[in-house]
Amino acid sequence: MAEPMNPLAGASGPGKYAVRSDKLNMGSTSYGEGVETQEIKSGAPLSTTPDVKGQAPSKFREDLMQSSVTPLNAPTQRPGEPITAGIDMGPGPGSSVLMMQKNTVKLSDSLAAMLPYDTTGEIAVLYQEALSQGN
Repeated sequence: MAEPMNPLAGASGPGKYAVRSDKLNMGSTSYGEGVETQEIKSGAPLSTTPDVKGQAPSKFREDLMQSSVTPLNAPTQRPGEPITAGIDMGPGPGSSVLMMQKNTVKLSDSLAAMLPYDTTGEIAVLYQEALSQGN
């Protein structure tokens, strides 16, 4: 087994310099050292990585062609819907149909909450600027 890592050494290196942290020796088992670690490891089965194999490019292409992806140059499937549907301009429903919540908190309110923690004065400057612009 590998020896325990020195915590002052920092992170493990890349590639061939890497040290697996899941196989490290957590001390000798004499005088009960490591017993707790072994008990923890035996409490539940360790996960395994399933055997994942890639799909052949031809099979992937075949599956893609059979899916319901609409080609870019296909005629529209919604002829009665304006192109501006879902945005707040032009004909059609606005962004409210997307059921997305709009931000109702003003920038100055967010900055005001940070003022007690501002040790440099930078938040105070941003807060004053946001107030002057009505944000």
